[in-house]
Amino acid sequence: MIAWTIMALRESGCFARIILSTDDDEIAAVARDLGIEVPFRRPRELSQDQTPTLPVMAHAVRHMLDSGWEPDLVCCAYATAPMLNPDDLRGAMQMLNGSKADYVFSCTTFAFPVLRALKLDANGGVEAMFPAAIEMRSQDVTEAIHDAGQFYWGRPEAFVREQQIFSPNSRPYMIPRHRVQDIDTEEDWEFAERLFRINQSEVVR
Repeated sequence: MIAWTIMALRESGCFARIILSTDDDEIAAVARDLGIEVPFRRPRELSQDQTPTLPVMAHAVRHMLDSGWEPDLVCCAYATAPMLNPDDLRGAMQMLNGSKADYVFSCTTFAFPVLRALKLDANGGVEAMFPAAIEMRSQDVTEAIHDAGQFYWGRPEAFVREQQIFSPNSRPYMIPRHRVQDIDTEEDWEFAERLFRINQSEVVR
């Protein structure tokens, strides 16, 4: 799976260097076989299941700076995003370059208006999460967007300071829903395989 991310990064032409952050020997070996740099091992305290992205990126960017390399921009790309698209990487980089934002990150829309969401109550019934909007027509509800979990372009200093990505000083780069599927569960994997085949068939055509 990581190979698809690496291929997209290379094809985009955006990067002077592609570096992998990992604590796993097997993953590091796969990356090296694909020609990717693995100049450090991620510390154990940054390799836990609950470790957020920003401390990992801050560690990686500090390593770059300490080694004497000062990139203009940095991009975090997830290996669990097999539909990462080179055009999106280029477009988001141009968006960041043309703005004063700290970050530009991949985003997409929800398939259903989130303000009309329901939740289970204690008795097994349902109630509206946002009662004021539950009677509104779907087309009248403000459209919500969410992180697509593919990439995060940012300025090195923003990553080092661990500035929040989801803030007023960030910009969303919109991606259509049919090219977005994060992989956290086996069901996610199966659905991603279906979407991937559909998207690949469109490319072939």
